[in-house]
Amino acid sequence: MPKDKDGTVLVSMSGKWVSYTHTVTAYCGFLGALIVGMSLHFHKIVQNEHYGYPDEWFPSVSATIGDRYPERSLFQLFICLTSGPRFALVFLWYLLTARPGAFAPKFVASIGLIRSLLCGGWVYVTSTDDHDYHDIFMISYLVFTLPWTLGCLALSPMNRTAIKYRKLLAGLFFGTLVPLIYFFIQHKVHKVAGAYTIYAFFEWSLILFDVGFDAVTALDFEGFEFRVVDVKGVNKGKNAALSDAVLEKSKVDKKQIPQQFLTETYSWSDMLDALADVYSGFMFWSILTSLGVTIWYFPLWHMGISGYEVLVMATVSPFLLGIGSIRRIVVSHSRYVYLLSLLGLTAFISKVPETRLFSVAAGVWFTTLAWTGSFFAERAQPGRLEAKVSAFSLGLIASSIAKFACRSNNPIWPIMNTENGGWNKTGLVLAVLAVLRSTGRAPVGELPLPPPNKSGSSVLPAVGLGGLLFGLHSLLSDSSTMITWVWDGYPVKGPLAVPHGAYAFVAMGAGFLIGLLREDLARTWTFYGVGCTAAAIFYRNSGWTGYYGALVLALYLMALVPSFIQSATKHSPGKTFGLSFLIYNVLVLAHVWVVAYAFVPGGPLLRERTDLVMTVMMLAIGVGTSATTSHGPKSARELRAEDFPSRRRFRSYAVYSLIGLELFAASVAYIRFPSFDYQPYHKGEKVLTAGIWTVHFALDNDMWSSERRIRDVIKEMEVDVIGLLESDLQRIIMGNRDMTQFLAEDLGMYADFGPGPNKHTWGAALLSKFPIVNSTHHLLPSPVGELAPAILATLDIYGEMVDVLVFHSGQEEDVLDRKLQSEGIAKLMGDSPRPLILLSYLVTKPKQGNYNTYVSEASRMKDIDSSDWDRWCEYILYRGLKRIGYARVSRSTITDTEIQLGKFVIGEPEGTDEVIPESEVPVGYRFPGQGVRGHKYHVFNEPRLEQLPPPRFAT
Repeated sequence: MPKDKDGTVLVSMSGKWVSYTHTVTAYCGFLGALIVGMSLHFHKIVQNEHYGYPDEWFPSVSATIGDRYPERSLFQLFICLTSGPRFALVFLWYLLTARPGAFAPKFVASIGLIRSLLCGGWVYVTSTDDHDYHDIFMISYLVFTLPWTLGCLALSPMNRTAIKYRKLLAGLFFGTLVPLIYFFIQHKVHKVAGAYTIYAFFEWSLILFDVGFDAVTALDFEGFEFRVVDVKGVNKGKNAALSDAVLEKSKVDKKQIPQQFLTETYSWSDMLDALADVYSGFMFWSILTSLGVTIWYFPLWHMGISGYEVLVMATVSPFLLGIGSIRRIVVSHSRYVYLLSLLGLTAFISKVPETRLFSVAAGVWFTTLAWTGSFFAERAQPGRLEAKVSAFSLGLIASSIAKFACRSNNPIWPIMNTENGGWNKTGLVLAVLAVLRSTGRAPVGELPLPPPNKSGSSVLPAVGLGGLLFGLHSLLSDSSTMITWVWDGYPVKGPLAVPHGAYAFVAMGAGFLIGLLREDLARTWTFYGVGCTAAAIFYRNSGWTGYYGALVLALYLMALVPSFIQSATKHSPGKTFGLSFLIYNVLVLAHVWVVAYAFVPGGPLLRERTDLVMTVMMLAIGVGTSATTSHGPKSARELRAEDFPSRRRFRSYAVYSLIGLELFAASVAYIRFPSFDYQPYHKGEKVLTAGIWTVHFALDNDMWSSERRIRDVIKEMEVDVIGLLESDLQRIIMGNRDMTQFLAEDLGMYADFGPGPNKHTWGAALLSKFPIVNSTHHLLPSPVGELAPAILATLDIYGEMVDVLVFHSGQEEDVLDRKLQSEGIAKLMGDSPRPLILLSYLVTKPKQGNYNTYVSEASRMKDIDSSDWDRWCEYILYRGLKRIGYARVSRSTITDTEIQLGKFVIGEPEGTDEVIPESEVPVGYRFPGQGVRGHKYHVFNEPRLEQLPPPRFAT
């Protein structure tokens, strides 16, 4: 046997054959299945839910490998043969890149192992076997591809050829995702013929690039032999890694770079500390964002100022830090202050709205006191201050992602409970553990505190931080907020809440990294100019143009957090943080005044002036920027003093936390991707059930989130199309929520949010089982009172185009407004050439006043039941359709307004108003039974049904 200086070689084989074998068997599996499938089942595997051959002529990967025998078996056999080389490839990569004490090689190897197991999941659990689990394994595999690819690039040995091909294939892989998603949406949403074929080509390209990326390891494994003998010393430190070379250059240039994170020793204890801090940040934003929605309940029911609004000032507790004795207590005993802040999370225990509100207000009082006290106490320790500020920023991202995962509600808010999707108990337990962990380090109060900065004004950083806090809360606390600003109806010309809400998290994450690694860039006037330009583009444009501006603005705001907080800590905390939260509160109230002007003192001064509020916000941020730039750039000595191993280690944990959050958000976006395959309740009978309901901002009579109860009623009443009024929740005072997300996804309906929050209405939304072909948003004349929103949508109902108009009129006391609005709606209805249904809130008595404008020769509309004299608010009008039923359903305790429903048959001429017993009506044309959970037919105590011709069933 041959001898080696390290021993005897029994079998000699170059390590590159592991890569070769892996590449060949993987390609054989995919390409073999494609060839066999195209030969035996071509027409079957190119067929999808919308089209078949000749519109679609190339199969997707899933259809090829999972639908038919024998291609499925052939594919699974070759993937089985690939598994051995696959695990060997991951093992050899670890041997190649391992360094003593380095965490990154272990992390990348673990990712490679998990990714291999996930591959087995979607290979052997096909979409035919279990579609959900197949998708879960597939999306998890794609998610883990990101850290695997980036990790391999960062740890690549200094082999120029291998690095070149890795960068090329990685760029092709991630670049292909953009057209892949575009054509998938064209197929799934817009149902474009042939789009799925193009999508399939990009999907197959991903396979080629993915396997090709791992094939490049053959160039690195040439230095390995089995049984494994290191013949070139690639793991003896003789060959420098790419990350080592870049890191060495950064030390010479005195620059901070991401590769530094890979060199730090990993500690589970420190990582748990970092996670506890991030969860504490999540608690802060969860408690703060819950204050507005709990306050809002009271003026909502009082229809004006209730007195409880004063609790918005609970955030100004940092003023107390100006008192030395209180400051010392907060700094030295921060654990107890943080624990007291958890009162905001215990609010769900009480069923009394007032108790919950005061509990949340107390939580906000203590959480703002605790966090600002910690910022000030850590100012002498740059590393610990940076870690705290990072946790604050990541907490906002985590809070927004939690709402994204729970369809726009934070699961630990006091309006949530176990019955409506809350995770309050779990959140509270984790909060206690996080506080105990994050405050378990040596008390900061024992450290000497340098005197506050005597130079410069404390007002400038306070003004800037106040504007920044408002921007973060009003725009970034929910991923759908900025999307509703730029939404302008169907056909879709811009982003959707799902999946495009995830783009906001990418922008926020990028801004976080800029603030963490390039703080000097974040506080430049050039960057401020970019932020102002982005804000203007966002405000002035709809669709994708406006959303691109929103994403840049999100990046800018997140990047400012470290420099603004650090600037504030250079002065007395009572002056800076107390004043900043006071300014934040003023902007919050202004942000509400622009829409609630009819109910608040001085309201007309800010009527519809969101532009003014945003301008003041950006000017305030400009003031804060001047405060940060006045300190000047840090000297090289200061930078070296602040660049110590523990600080770099904390930064690495912050980056790991961010990556985890971003991957989770991507997974949620994939899982929540809408199917757009919705079916009406009575397709065979061609029956349409339409309704109107004022849902009172998705808060029920007892201050609980009501989306699930609303869903249950809509489902039980078998409503196909419904207009929802008082539905715009995208303001701080309402929790920055979007109730249409949950309802549309859970009920399987298309949704039009209606005029966005920048249009200054209380909201009008449309949900439909039928495709929305076109929709336009309208603001009716309102010279005196609140704006009146309307949605005019054209629906494809059983192949016939039908218009549906959702409308909310002005208040009773605004007579001129209601008159002008009735004329505007009558014109919209009269101009429509199609059958039409009006789902409305009119504020008029039947057959009196403005009613005769809505029901007139000009509008050509008919009342669904002209004999129903007991109406004032909600009305259903129609024309060009066969009305077969009308019902009024009690609201129970969900809201303060009933539900009105109308049933129509599509394709039948208009009938009479004759009412007949239910027993004479075909079962498919009837309303459901008498209701449950407090809902029942009222006024008539039963639905009213009309005489019908013999039913004609669709074939």
